[in-house]
Amino acid sequence: MPEKETVERAHEDAREGKSPSTQAGEFVREEIHHVREGKHGARSPKQAIAIGLSKARRAGVKLPPAPKGTAAARKAGSKKRSQRRPSRTRSRATSRALRREGRSAASRRALSRHARSAAHRRTSRSRSSAARKAARTRQRSRSSRSRRARR
Repeated sequence: MPEKETVERAHEDAREGKSPSTQAGEFVREEIHHVREGKHGARSPKQAIAIGLSKARRAGVKLPPAPKGTAAARKAGSKKRSQRRPSRTRSRATSRALRREGRSAASRRALSRHARSAAHRRTSRSRSSAARKAARTRQRSRSSRSRRARR
């Protein structure tokens, strides 16, 4: 269950018109914090990110379904889950398994390595356009901040 502040930050991002991946970033950040503070572990940064994205989807962030898995599983994941409570036995088993995992998956070094390898998988054109878009967004947020300060 995501923390209240995380959900509120994600809603705020949605109100500001930010992309679903930015909204989901709040849940991923929360998950990294959980691993760091020892609430549970993860085998890799990828697993911690996947858990965060899963929580985001459940909280209603409009993310595409996870790319791996069967077509039926993807279809089921993209639909709004039925309001049935999750199985107590299953969720307890999941959290116990996660507690047995290591904590180093959320270290700066591991996250940095993951980011680098993820970037390498993208084309230089894609990375460049993402950087340009980020610069435009930064510029827009800076100008709106200065406008607010003048009022």
